[in-house]
Amino acid sequence: MGENRQSDTQCVQACLWLGIRSPKAVKRGPANERETDEMAEVIDTITHPEEAIRRACAVLSRGLPVAIPTETVYGLSADATNPEAIGRIYETKGRPRFNPLICHMADLEMAERHAVFDPISRKIAETFWPGPLTLVLPVRADTPIHPLARAGLDTVGIRVPTGIAGRLLAAFDRPLAAPSANTSGRISPTSAEHVNADLGEKIELILDAGPSSVGLESTILKVVDGAIHLLRPGGLNVADVEALTGLAVIRPASAGATIEAPGMLASHYAPSAGVRLNATDVAAGEALIRFGGTPLPGEDKAAIVLDLSPGGDLREAAANLFGHMQKADATGARCIAFSPVPATGLGEAINDRLERAAAPRN
Repeated sequence: MGENRQSDTQCVQACLWLGIRSPKAVKRGPANERETDEMAEVIDTITHPEEAIRRACAVLSRGLPVAIPTETVYGLSADATNPEAIGRIYETKGRPRFNPLICHMADLEMAERHAVFDPISRKIAETFWPGPLTLVLPVRADTPIHPLARAGLDTVGIRVPTGIAGRLLAAFDRPLAAPSANTSGRISPTSAEHVNADLGEKIELILDAGPSSVGLESTILKVVDGAIHLLRPGGLNVADVEALTGLAVIRPASAGATIEAPGMLASHYAPSAGVRLNATDVAAGEALIRFGGTPLPGEDKAAIVLDLSPGGDLREAAANLFGHMQKADATGARCIAFSPVPATGLGEAINDRLERAAAPRN
């Protein structure tokens, strides 16, 4: 099937091809019509995967966003070829339209229909997809991905996710633009509960696959003239890319770079509370998120004490980061203190998120 916008009937056919029952009739009306006191429908994808994909196909075909689970964080997905659907992502999140969206694909074959791969990017994609990796690539001239999803750029960020998101993409047979499913600039969601608490009154459907296994957004890379540039550290360890390619990944020279991909704004991933980094003690009433199991002076008077990984495991810390931030913020503490986290491996991405969470807010 082609990538041009399909009718609901075509989406149903795609679902049937995958062995999924035909979608039941859904309530029609203006695409953006929602009662303010009506909460989103939540479907457990572990116990009802076919129902989840069936319903998601139907809602997406109406040009509405659907919150979907991925291994990184939960995403707010919509048809990347439909400008009205893309506009609803920006509107629902309150996201600035100069900030491009990542477009998710079912597999490398689908991605090749929308972007031009150089040999290095192809090698990286073949090795790490599906997974927590986004590649920023030149768009093909004939791609139906709307420029609104790319913020008008001549490049597009592409990712191939694992799990139920990949199955949904295969059934829908169109790219899905999907930033994190939260109000723009706030803590990224790693559970359906996080999404529902934030956007439940604004969207129609949330797919629930339990906690995100990686817990950090994807690593974003761009290859330019044979050199690999890191646009955003994330759930894929950059050292693994360097080991594969034999090339050193180039970090940004300074902050304030051109916005080529999500997660590059100075202030991002922020809780309502203030954030204090590299804490060696805790003030009374602060929430504490520590690392490595070592107690800090004053934590007996903290609003809450959480540990990203008592054993010092950076993978565990990454998976817990946003969930712990949500819990700490929910205490109402005015400030969340973080003890130091090593900046090696996945610690690079963790520290990136913490520094942006602590940055001055607009």
